[in-house]
Amino acid sequence: MSHDLDRQFDPQLDPQEEQHSRPESHGHACGNLFGCGVEQGTGVFREDIKGAAVTKRSADRLLHMDEMDQERLDGFLTARGQSRRRLMRASSFMGALAGIGPWFTKLARAADAVEAAAGTPLASEAAQKKDEQGRVHVVESNDKTVRLGVYDTTLDPILKIDSGDTISYANTWSHFLNQMQPGVPVETLAKLRLSNPGHGPHSIIGPVYVNGAEPGDVLEVRYKRILPFDWGAVFNNPGSIGTGLLPQDFPEGQVKYLKLDLTKMTAEFNSNIHVPLKPFQGTLGVAPPDGFYPALTPGVTSSVPPGPHGGNTDLSEMVEGSTMFIPVWKAGALIYTGDSHAVQGDGEINLSALETRMKELRIQVVLHKQKNFAWPVAETTTHWITLGLDKDLNVAMTLAARNAINFLATRADLTKLDAYALCSIAVSFRVTQVVDIVRGVHAMIPKNLFAADLRKQIAVV
Repeated sequence: MSHDLDRQFDPQLDPQEEQHSRPESHGHACGNLFGCGVEQGTGVFREDIKGAAVTKRSADRLLHMDEMDQERLDGFLTARGQSRRRLMRASSFMGALAGIGPWFTKLARAADAVEAAAGTPLASEAAQKKDEQGRVHVVESNDKTVRLGVYDTTLDPILKIDSGDTISYANTWSHFLNQMQPGVPVETLAKLRLSNPGHGPHSIIGPVYVNGAEPGDVLEVRYKRILPFDWGAVFNNPGSIGTGLLPQDFPEGQVKYLKLDLTKMTAEFNSNIHVPLKPFQGTLGVAPPDGFYPALTPGVTSSVPPGPHGGNTDLSEMVEGSTMFIPVWKAGALIYTGDSHAVQGDGEINLSALETRMKELRIQVVLHKQKNFAWPVAETTTHWITLGLDKDLNVAMTLAARNAINFLATRADLTKLDAYALCSIAVSFRVTQVVDIVRGVHAMIPKNLFAADLRKQIAVV
């Protein structure tokens, strides 16, 4: 990276000072959780950075991954920068702690049952907590609820929910509107991809409208249950399609269908290799901000690239008991999900995880008013996770680092310099995926770094 770029990424610069310390036309530095100057942060497609770091051949290959053409993509650079001020108004977002994991809930229910048998007041408290789970809405995958590979904000909501309600997505579809099934050859999968230019392969369920959600709010999405079917597929398209990290190395395509042992929670790769399962939903997000991506048609964007709306983050830490906090950009938030995974390695290098369907994906959605996040933040029982997403992997890394530094500085009683140091010695930065146009880096902040009293004080919202 150039010295000029290094200056733009000065970690000591206060976000507000940063916005006024240089001409806006030279921005793209902040990457913080509170908003940025024009063309800064949030994964804007920086062609000057791309030009220095990516060859024309590799850039063309990146564009092929979601069938977007270069001219349309370039045209959105300026629009994205100009619309930043409407999207990235941010301050801090302190508040209540995130959701509790399902295993803790099971322990609590067991304790409630014991207390109930003894006739103690805790029984009524448990009933009250159950009421706080809100209504449970069941959404089946069918022709009315699923679209191929897009977030379509022009559709009427398939469901409207209140804050605290739970959604049970039953019998989700596999890729290509459930056409990916054991035995289907890779040539058929490749043809399906090519016949739907601009669309992802994902079977996207939605939109779900959250009553009262407005731009500037944050959705807390708690993963309550993730139960896959008993098979999965891992595939790479033929190299001529240009998807995956190494299409030039693998001109031939391949698909492997694996049997999932849901009792042992393993997949048999071959007779000598068994892969532990770690089911999660690769794609869950809300309607993206205007101008962040080229629209296929007005209000319709590809499901391939992730962004400030979450979406196709492919963050494998989002298992049962984890939580994702996602900024709201449109009225009603408009939740979309799909892309069910049985397990995935960080990087997802050949294009796919172990793709599957879900017998049930169950989430609870809690609305937090006017928290003004610029990026999603995740939480597990062991870590807080900040994200960086950009077409350039170096920029994605910078964004993830800045977001981690700001998270620690605003919550853990640290100066930014100390947060910077702590990130260097104790925070792991991992490549989420490199195959979805926008590359991802996630910063894993261990909770066990902090004394118990401080850990209790640290909250995402």
